[in-house]
Amino acid sequence: MKKLICTVGLPRSGKSTWAKQQNVPMVNPDSIRLGLYGEAFIKEAEQMVWSIATYMVKALFIAGHDTVILDATNLTIASRNRWLYHDWECEWKIFDTPKEECIERAKKSNREDLIPIIEMMDNHKVVYDIEEEN
Repeated sequence: MKKLICTVGLPRSGKSTWAKQQNVPMVNPDSIRLGLYGEAFIKEAEQMVWSIATYMVKALFIAGHDTVILDATNLTIASRNRWLYHDWECEWKIFDTPKEECIERAKKSNREDLIPIIEMMDNHKVVYDIEEEN
């Protein structure tokens, strides 16, 4: 059975660093956004970003890869449910990095624009209920 490993965690929690070290194909919505329109986020384009990400995952499996990583925050039940398909099994890789550490990493990488996003996402995350979902 094909396996989709979905990262779960706040921005700057270490998801992308880990994903790059796994030596398997990775789909990253942040890269799709930058590739499409050269910006980190445009609300009106999000539906297109996630459609492309879905087709990229499917295409990588069709190309013969047994494992693919989806490098995204996946902090809510709704964001995780969109990846539950009969064509593959999902595995959740949780990055429970404290909000304060994520904020410090954002500052060190000159991405202070992420701080309000980290704080907002931290207030709305549902990271710990993955076991009950499966």
